[in-house]
Amino acid sequence: MVVGIGIITLRLHECRSLKSKRKIVKSIISQLRNKFNASVAEVGANDIYQRAEIGFCLVGNDKTLINSKLDKGFNLVDTLGLAEIIDTEMEIISL
Repeated sequence: MVVGIGIITLRLHECRSLKSKRKIVKSIISQLRNKFNASVAEVGANDIYQRAEIGFCLVGNDKTLINSKLDKGFNLVDTLGLAEIIDTEMEIISL
C-alpha cells in the first residue's frame, strides 16, 4: 500500500475577510476532491485571511501513479488561478 500526502501553501492576494477566503478555499478543495477522489482539508493558517494551507491524501498500490496524481493535483491548483502557490510539500509512504 502506498500513501501520498501533499500540502499546498497559498497566498490569497485579494482576500480582505475570512468569508472571501472561505469561498476560494472551498472552491479549490471541491475541485481536488472531484477530480482526484482525494481526501482534502484546510490544514493550517485558519485565521489568516491572506494565507491558506490545503492538505490532500491519496492511497493506492502503485508508487509512480500516486506520485503522478500528486503532481497533477499541484498543477490543478496552479492552473485554477485562484491563488498564488507559495510552497508545496509531498511525501510518499510505502507500507
